[in-house]
Amino acid sequence: MTAAQPTASHGAEDGRHMDILRLATAGSVDDGKSTLIGRLLFDSKSIFEDQLAAVERTSKERGEDYTNLALLTDGLRAEREQGITIDVAYRYFATPRRKFIIADTPGHVQYTRNMVTGASTADLAVVLVDARNGLTEQSRRHAFLATLLRVPHLVLAVNKMDLVGYDAGVFERICEEFTKFAAKLDIGDLTFIPISALHGDNVVQRSASMPWYDGPSLLHHLEHVHIASDRNLIDARFPVQYVVRPHQATDPELHDYRGYAGQVAGGVLKPGDEVTHLPSGLSTVIQRIDGPNGPVSEAFPPMSVTVLLADDLDVSRGDMLCRPHNQPAAAQNIEAMVCWMSDTRPLTEGSRLVVKHTTRTVKAIVRDLQYRLDVNTLHRDEHAAQLGLNEIGRVTLRTTQPLFADPYGRNRMTGGLILIDEGTSATVGAAMITEAT
Repeated sequence: MTAAQPTASHGAEDGRHMDILRLATAGSVDDGKSTLIGRLLFDSKSIFEDQLAAVERTSKERGEDYTNLALLTDGLRAEREQGITIDVAYRYFATPRRKFIIADTPGHVQYTRNMVTGASTADLAVVLVDARNGLTEQSRRHAFLATLLRVPHLVLAVNKMDLVGYDAGVFERICEEFTKFAAKLDIGDLTFIPISALHGDNVVQRSASMPWYDGPSLLHHLEHVHIASDRNLIDARFPVQYVVRPHQATDPELHDYRGYAGQVAGGVLKPGDEVTHLPSGLSTVIQRIDGPNGPVSEAFPPMSVTVLLADDLDVSRGDMLCRPHNQPAAAQNIEAMVCWMSDTRPLTEGSRLVVKHTTRTVKAIVRDLQYRLDVNTLHRDEHAAQLGLNEIGRVTLRTTQPLFADPYGRNRMTGGLILIDEGTSATVGAAMITEAT
C-alpha cells in the first residue's frame, strides 16, 4: 500500500521540528463532520490507495455518482454500535508544516461524555454548522463544552455553503448570531470559515466560488494557528509518576542513580533550579534532567523526563515538585464542574468515589451538588438532586488526602480530575477544578 505525496505546497519543514496540533471536531448528525474529516484526509494524501479504492467501490455500490469521503469513518461508527463506552475515534495526518491528531467526537446529546473525552486534550475545536439550518441547540452545546474544557481555539465552520448558493449573507447571519451567543462564553480565539466539505471549498484550498471571503482555508488556519503559548510555562509543576532505581546496573555511574520520572505539567525546569517537594515542603536543587536520549538542558510541557535532585528526599509516586514561591493548593475541599459518564448510577450527595488527579489517586465523597447545568440554555438548576448520564453540574468534593491542584482554567493538567467507581473501577466522570482550598 502506498500513499501519494501531499499536493499542497506549504513550504519545506524539517519533520523533526514539526509540532502536533490536537483538534476535536463536533457537529450534529447531518452537518457533514465525517465528510469534512474524509476531505482533510483525502486532500492531504493521508489515505492509502486501497482505502480510496474501497471507498470508490462502496460509493458505486450505493448508487452514488461521487466518491463519498464520509465512508472513510464508517468503520468507526460500527465500533460505536458495539457499545464501547468512551469511544472517541482518532485520525492522524500530516502536512509538510505540521502533524495533526483529529478526535472524531459524536454530536448527539447522548454522547456528551464522548465529546468531553475528545476535547479534553484538544488545542482547537472545529464546530460544524449546516448553512441551511443555522445555529441549533447542538451547535451552542458544542461551543459551550469546548469553552468549559478550556479549548484555546475555536473554529465555527459553516458547512454546505454549496446548498445555499454560496450566499455571503447566510454566512454573515450565522456569524453574527454566534458572536452574540459567544459573548456569554469565555472564548479566547474564535474564527469563522465558510466551507463545502463535499466539494472541498475552503477546506484545503481557497474556494473560487466564494470570492467575497478573504480569510484562510481551514487547513491553512490549522497549519498556522499559534499553540506554543497555550501551555502554562509560568507555574512549574512536575507530578512524580515513578521512582527510577536501576539496582541491577553494572555501570558505576548508575549504581547510586535515583531519578523521578514523570511528565512536566507546567513551567520550565532546568538543572540548578530550586524546587520544593510536596507534600513534605522540603526544598532542594535539580541536579540533572534526563530525557529519552540523555541529559537535557531544560524540560517543559508536555515533555516526559527523569529529574535527579541534589538531596536525598523521600519522594514517591503522586508527589509533586514545584517552585518554592509558586505552589499549587494542597487541597482536600475541591469545587469542580463534573460531566457524569455513568449509565448505571447517578451522582448524588454522599456518593463515594475514587479520584485520580495527575499521578495521585485518593478516595473522596461528594459533599454537595450545587447545581445541574442545562448546557443548551446555560440555566442552573439549584434544586437538582442528582446528575445522570451526560449531565453536567458543579459539585463539592472532600478528599481523604490533599491534592496538589490548580484551577482548570490555569492548568488543564493539574486542574483536571477523573472520577472512578470504587466497586467496579470504571470511569464514571470527568471534572474540571474551579476552586481548591
